[in-house]
Amino acid sequence: MKKSFLLLLCISTFAIAQTTEKDKINQLLDNWHKAAAETKFDAYFSALAEDAIYIGTDATENWNKKDFQVWAKPFFDKGSAWSFTALERHIYFDKTGKTAWFDELLNTQMKICRGSGVLIKVGKEWKIQHYVLSMTIPNDEVDAVIKVKAPIEDALISKLQKK
Repeated sequence: MKKSFLLLLCISTFAIAQTTEKDKINQLLDNWHKAAAETKFDAYFSALAEDAIYIGTDATENWNKKDFQVWAKPFFDKGSAWSFTALERHIYFDKTGKTAWFDELLNTQMKICRGSGVLIKVGKEWKIQHYVLSMTIPNDEVDAVIKVKAPIEDALISKLQKK
């Protein structure tokens, strides 16, 4: 009986800790998106790990934190960054509890987008290590989107294949 109780207690404690960490991550991501909407540059970028990577919707948007800050600063300075709110989010943890990954559907000015990323625990805080933003395309509309993308991306494909 004591062993069963101790096992149940350990499992419950682990489940509560996971929920608490999920809550922290949800809060971090919600506040991160809110900081962009409110053009709070320092709050937005403090959520990113020092060696974070941000990948945007354009094929050329693959930035380290410093380059992303340089690109984004003019938008924050003029008071019009971007506004994303989570419609749904899924969070997962590795066995150590020090690495998490997530995916989210976002309501944005581009309509529904998908964000996904990796977070690391730095001390007692979670930081975004890697983030990927992508636009969703309804399957029935892929051909129409390809027609729009083709002239721009054919040139980029050619350039990248020559590297």
